Amino acid sequence: MTSTVQAAARTGAPAPPPPARGPHAETVARALLGVIAAGAGAVLWLWWQDTASIVGAAQWVTNGGRLFGLLAGYTAPVLVLLMARIPLLDRTLGSDRLARWHATGGRYMVGLVLTHVLLIVWGYSLTDRTGLVHQTTELVFHYPDLLKGTIGTLLLFTVGAVSARAARRRMRYETWYHLHLLTYLAIFLTFFHQLSNGAEFVRDPSARALWYGLYLGTGALILWFRFLVPVRDMYRHRLRVAEVRTEAPGVVSVFVIGDYLDELAARTRSGQFFRWRFLTPGLGWSANPYSLSAPPGGGYLRITVKEQGGHSGALARLRPGTRVLAEGPYGAFTADRRRSPKVLLLAGGVGITPLRALFETIPAAPGGLTLVYRASSAEDLVFGAELESIAAARGARLRFLLGPRSEVGEPLQARALLALLPDLREHDVYLCGPEGLVRTAREALDTAGVPARRIHHESFEL
Repeated sequence: MTSTVQAAARTGAPAPPPPARGPHAETVARALLGVIAAGAGAVLWLWWQDTASIVGAAQWVTNGGRLFGLLAGYTAPVLVLLMARIPLLDRTLGSDRLARWHATGGRYMVGLVLTHVLLIVWGYSLTDRTGLVHQTTELVFHYPDLLKGTIGTLLLFTVGAVSARAARRRMRYETWYHLHLLTYLAIFLTFFHQLSNGAEFVRDPSARALWYGLYLGTGALILWFRFLVPVRDMYRHRLRVAEVRTEAPGVVSVFVIGDYLDELAARTRSGQFFRWRFLTPGLGWSANPYSLSAPPGGGYLRITVKEQGGHSGALARLRPGTRVLAEGPYGAFTADRRRSPKVLLLAGGVGITPLRALFETIPAAPGGLTLVYRASSAEDLVFGAELESIAAARGARLRFLLGPRSEVGEPLQARALLALLPDLREHDVYLCGPEGLVRTAREALDTAGVPARRIHHESFEL
């Protein structure tokens, strides 16, 4: 293993031909949003055709509650589908973009559910001429499936609270991940009261069948892409740890080998990531996202991780032979995104990992590829020798920006980048690093006049 890896690093494999382009990301985005909007329009039509004339405040309030409830019921499977890891969506739009849409939609859904609950209770209390507390008790304990629906709603609000950015930053990724799985239970519990109490479904068997189809179809896609495919791949490839190697202080690479890895490499692009589950005590219950730090192929997969928490720190203690379940590949941070013959790769810290793989493989003519790597010191550089070897083999430019910010200032400024690359505006820029560095670099690139469509970034910090 060691000799194979070192030989690949010394020679720097020639760049492969560009992969065939799939659908453009913006085309897929517009199509997907159009389908979602059409579905929302169908929900509005369902409410409209089942609603007779509305007379009086009680009916207006109650029907408003019905409409918000229908929209919330439609939004739930849509949000789940966005995170179903459907290959077409994931590899064109990118996991982080889908996650942002999911997070934004989640906030809207919480608002829809809250408004639905308030309007229904208020509307029924106006109709029955009772107090809000009495009406709430009556609905929860005497209407079909509403007790389950209430529990599901409370779970949904809990998930929404822990998913807020401020709350999520205060907890471990593994804790947030497992709490977020309560969303499935919340949707399951709230589904039945929609059919039991929704006038649209009680009176119209075809509407009920369509609603079942929407939810069961969503469940089938989740079961296939998020559970059955990873398990199938686990038994097919039988991945296991071959070696753990220290790359820099607090940074290790994990080499993974297995069966039929050529098949896995054939559907994987440099820049993509997997969700890794190491089947050893303390690590087997969570699947954490780590990018490949070397091009797929060569008989192994490599990830490189900086110790930033319990899971990442434990990887340094993995034993050879540990079984691995890798879900993926995921992400659109690949050569498919580039539109210009010139490319700038801009890395900070351990953000070098996906860019190291791209540096070796992204198609570019000699002189058309540049890697700028920001690190606090020379000892914090990861893959320094490998990067220099690849740069020499490909005729690429390599620039290390070293030194603490307190001494060297902020090197990622528009003026400095333009001094390095006067034609920076003609480059596609791939950007990966800590959140602060990414924000600073984006501002510098914007000031330098690089179009936003040419700046490519994919983040797990969502």
